[in-house]
Amino acid sequence: MLTAMATWGAESIPGSFASLIPAMLGYASVFLSLIFDPDSFYFGVLPVLANVTDQYGIAVDATAHAALMGQSTLGFPVSPLTPATFLLIGLAKIDLADHQRFTLPWLILISFTMTTTAILIGVIPL
Repeated sequence: MLTAMATWGAESIPGSFASLIPAMLGYASVFLSLIFDPDSFYFGVLPVLANVTDQYGIAVDATAHAALMGQSTLGFPVSPLTPATFLLIGLAKIDLADHQRFTLPWLILISFTMTTTAILIGVIPL
């Protein structure tokens, strides 16, 4: 099923756009952590995206590196889909909304900085 989804995705995406998938994934990864829990992202979404980029000749590890820019490193402390977030806010005795309001801008800035750095040093190709 993942192969069929990746084939359909590769056919739907223009070839010139495919090279931007890892970079866009790196920039969107913090936001994706608010939509997907880590298991569904890494076992459901990332394999499809990796197969799509692989069909265009882009290294699969570049897609995986881009996914790590915010999904696991920065996204889980603010995601309501991660149990550790509730442990964190429970121990700190704060509201989830207050935590997200304060933390999310910093995490986005850090994630964008990490992704831009990864692009500049060649970890994520353009």
